[in-house]
Order: sequence, then C-alpha cells, then structure tokens
Amino acid sequence: MPPTPPNLDAVLATLLRSHDRLASALTPLTEPQSNAPSYDDDWTIGQVASHLGSGAEVFELFLDAGVKQTPAPGVEQFQPVWARWNAKSGPEQVADVLRADAAFADRLAALSPEEKEQWRLDMFGSEQTLAGVLQMRLGEHALHTWDIAVALDPAATVSDDAIALIIDRLPSLVERVGKPSPEPVRIRVTTTDPSREFLLDLTSDGARLEAADSVAVPGATGQLRLTGEAFVRLIYGRLDPDHTPGSVAAEGVELDTLRHAFPGV
Repeated sequence: MPPTPPNLDAVLATLLRSHDRLASALTPLTEPQSNAPSYDDDWTIGQVASHLGSGAEVFELFLDAGVKQTPAPGVEQFQPVWARWNAKSGPEQVADVLRADAAFADRLAALSPEEKEQWRLDMFGSEQTLAGVLQMRLGEHALHTWDIAVALDPAATVSDDAIALIIDRLPSLVERVGKPSPEPVRIRVTTTDPSREFLLDLTSDGARLEAADSVAVPGATGQLRLTGEAFVRLIYGRLDPDHTPGSVAAEGVELDTLRHAFPGV
C-alpha cells in the first residue's frame, strides 16, 4: 500500500531541526575548516554550504510559485542564484547559508493556513503539495548536512527524524536517479529504524523500488538487511565501504553492484 501522506507540521518541525544540526556543525568552524574537503567529491565544506544556501533560495522560488499558482521556476531563474553563491568565499558560504536557511523558514512561517492548504505546484511531472515539496528539501538538507558533519566526525549519521520522513519517498527518487544494470537484479530490502519492506529491481532500463506489501515477490535473487539510515544513504550514493555499518547484511547481491546503481545525488 502507498505510504501515508506526510503531515505538514511534522515535515516543518523536522526541517527546522535539520537547520539546527547544520548550525551546530558550521558555527564553530575556522576559515581553514570552511575550505577543507567535505564528504562530497571535489566539494569543500563551504561549497556544500553554498549548495544548501542556494537551495534555500531556489525552494523559496518554488514556495512563491505554489502560493501564486504560477508555473514552477526553471534553470533560467536558478542560474543567477547559483552564480551569486559560487562567487562567495568559503567563510562567506558557511555564514550565509544559515541566514538563507532561516529566511526560508521565516517565509514558511508567514504562510496562512489557507495558503498552506491550497498550495500546489507541478514538479517532476506530477502535482506536489507543500508537504511533498518540503520533503524534497528535507532530503537534500539532511543528506548534505551529513556530508559536512561526517567530514568533521566520521561517526556522524543522518538524524532518525529525517530518515523517518525521507524513506517513504525513496521509490520516486530511485526511479529518477537509479542507473541501468547490465544484469537484472531483484532484491528484497528489509530495514529497521524505521521498519520497512521494499522490493528493489535493477534492470537495463534503470531502477524501481516498491513497498514489498504492495506487490508479489517472485524471483527475488537476493536480500538486503540494514537500518533505514543506511538504506537512505545507499540510495543517495553515500554508503561507500568506509561508511557502511557492520550491521548491513547482503545476500545474493554485491554491495558494489548497488553502489554502482546509485552513485550519488
């Protein structure tokens, strides 16, 4: 059965807590640390912060479009935002992301109950509610916050409250970002914290993820057991060997096959 639609207040509260975690990671940084490598290939911590800062402004454009019932903005509107953030120094990127993040939160708080309820926007080929779009922002925010945090503390994890809201949106993400597999693979995925059952198919056409209780499961070639946090990081391309918990158990499929299918978002 499809996942229960997210509660807007729960998504908002989790997004605000993710902002607090980002602030905790960034506030004590020195200038050299701002320019130090993040988890992301070829991106410094400052550049990850820049991506999140420009993202806050981009999502504010989405927010305004949904309120005004106008078409979703596109690359032409995003490019000046990206250029302005790319021109900042590392310390500026680190400082300014928190201001941009807070401004986006203030804009959300200013919406009336009617605006929140009536908010709709066509994105990625389907109509999105405000809660759905904020889940997209939460996924980006929580995973990139981890990219910064884990560069400073190798034991860092993505927060449980964010994982609980991100995991049920993975099927749509898998369909967009999964890479083709030269040989078909069908995997039963079982997660804990939160408890979920999925069926993951990798084919020459791409990838597909479904809740296991909504489909028959014939011909499964393997099984994957892991926490919800590890599974989310796998799909977002962040479960490399150095950051794979010992509790991850794969049978009938190599983890490297799955890593190849999901190189990163």
